[in-house]
Amino acid sequence: MTGKFYSKENLHFLLHHVFPLKDLCERKMFSHHTVENFDMMLEAADALSVNHLRPILVEMDRNPPYLENGKIKVHPKMRSLMKTFGEDGWISMSAPAEFGGQQVPFTMLQAVEFIMAAANYSSMAFPFLTNGAAHLIESFATDELKQTFIPKMYAGEWQGTMALTEPQAGSSLSDIVTSTVPTSEGHYLIKGQKIFISCGDHDACDNIVHLMLARIEGAPAGTKGISLFIVPQKRVNKNGELVANDVSTAGLFHKMGYHGAPIAHLMIGEKNDCHGYLVGEAHKGLSYMFQMMNEARIGVGLQATSIATAAYYNSLEYANVRLQGRKLTDKDPAKPQIPIIEHADVKRLLLFQKSIVEGSLALAMQASRYYDLWYSGEGEEKENNFLLLELLTPVVKSYPAEMSILTTSAALQCFGGYGFTKEYLAELFFRETRIHTLHEGTTAIHGMDLLGRKVMQQNGKATMLLVQEVMRDMETAKQFDVLKPYCDILGKKLMKLQEVTMHLMGNAQSKGAEVFLSDASLYLELFGILCVSWQWIKQVTVAEQLKQSNNKEYSAEFLQSKHLALQYYFEYELPKTEGLFTRLKSSNHLTVEAKAGEIV
Repeated sequence: MTGKFYSKENLHFLLHHVFPLKDLCERKMFSHHTVENFDMMLEAADALSVNHLRPILVEMDRNPPYLENGKIKVHPKMRSLMKTFGEDGWISMSAPAEFGGQQVPFTMLQAVEFIMAAANYSSMAFPFLTNGAAHLIESFATDELKQTFIPKMYAGEWQGTMALTEPQAGSSLSDIVTSTVPTSEGHYLIKGQKIFISCGDHDACDNIVHLMLARIEGAPAGTKGISLFIVPQKRVNKNGELVANDVSTAGLFHKMGYHGAPIAHLMIGEKNDCHGYLVGEAHKGLSYMFQMMNEARIGVGLQATSIATAAYYNSLEYANVRLQGRKLTDKDPAKPQIPIIEHADVKRLLLFQKSIVEGSLALAMQASRYYDLWYSGEGEEKENNFLLLELLTPVVKSYPAEMSILTTSAALQCFGGYGFTKEYLAELFFRETRIHTLHEGTTAIHGMDLLGRKVMQQNGKATMLLVQEVMRDMETAKQFDVLKPYCDILGKKLMKLQEVTMHLMGNAQSKGAEVFLSDASLYLELFGILCVSWQWIKQVTVAEQLKQSNNKEYSAEFLQSKHLALQYYFEYELPKTEGLFTRLKSSNHLTVEAKAGEIV
């Protein structure tokens, strides 16, 4: 069963009414676009996904990359697909015209990624990693480096990557030891190793361009001594030819899911001949890399949502055709069996998925809109939208990633025992999404980022701006009687969030950072549930407005399904915050106080 993998109707609803692309077209930076132009892009992305990405989903999962003679081999169709991604402008779609791009809003880039990731997550990693790496070069590198690398990357001929992680450092970037020394010829000699590098080596492109963090000899310790370098697998010599650059593939990681995209272990400079090219100023590498990382973090949450969405529609299709049992009130075994979607617990499994995936997608679109308003804005508007984007980024990355594990599990449950077999896609989606709580920083890291830095940034200005946004949306929602009770409930929860936040800030002052941040992951979970509750109020407000205006774009069933999902989320998910409030206000700090030797 491989039919519908996302809802065109829902994406249209979000992009045309909840987060109107029309508003972005009125801004100078995007004024060369029209909504009709965007709709054509979405249709083209759908066609590419349906005709080329989805058909090789299972093949890429069952026949993963392999290492042969020091080179990683990937699915043979990826080479022609990378060419298509380049020639048709998908990789460069967000780039300015000077680099051959269409300068589309980040919201549109994310919408296209959503469609393609829902079709085949592994296949879309190749082009959009390249997009992020090229955008980083475009933002901070010299004109010479831009001209050397960007055209080939946007053409799909050269792959781009992020090369951060090292065996001894993991998520602790302050402990990276990859080293560099300057030469009189303008380049640096790089030496070290990197692990878990997505698309770090493969045969679908002619070259791999690593955006790599390393330390210049004599640099300060910690994150203040990290610089950013372009380190190609092959460098261009004086004759314009590609030659080996002393970057070798030491190994290929075999993963639980996400099989189609290779994850490489790289050795750099074993022959003392790896040339790297400094991006921007020395020792400012981490600040530059955060541009790509933060864009990628929104992408990670969106990609988790994409896979969870595909799993939802897969299980919904199955639940409508799978016959089993009868109503509990019907004891006659002679009567025909009913579709399992008629059973209350299966409805629960489906509504759980729908409320999470559609709420998470809306949250990702909210963050993407903040990105566009920041990127195209000026003055106070620009600053405020940047603060909102910063605040929401750890939430958008982590909540959908964590919840996709549960929703894809619920999808598998709908299939019963069949879901555990390779006869259906349910087990594939369950494996595929698990990486997202690890990609671009673990949930714990983002919890500490949210609570320890973002919430109180500029004396809590970002949090204040977000609460103001939520309150404005709730005032609009209260025009409709059906939404008033939900607004009242969320309003009370927001007050409790403020109480808990102040309690935790008190812990920071009286008990220190370790106690303060010990349950930061739970605070992040709480924050995520409240943000998605807000998104459901926004969506149903729009649904009510459309019904009131007698809009015929959407079916009555579609608009009613929004109400149903809102009810489910507020009845089943939002009450979970009470346990989180209780835990976060507790004076029992057992995870801090427990001794390692006691955990046996």
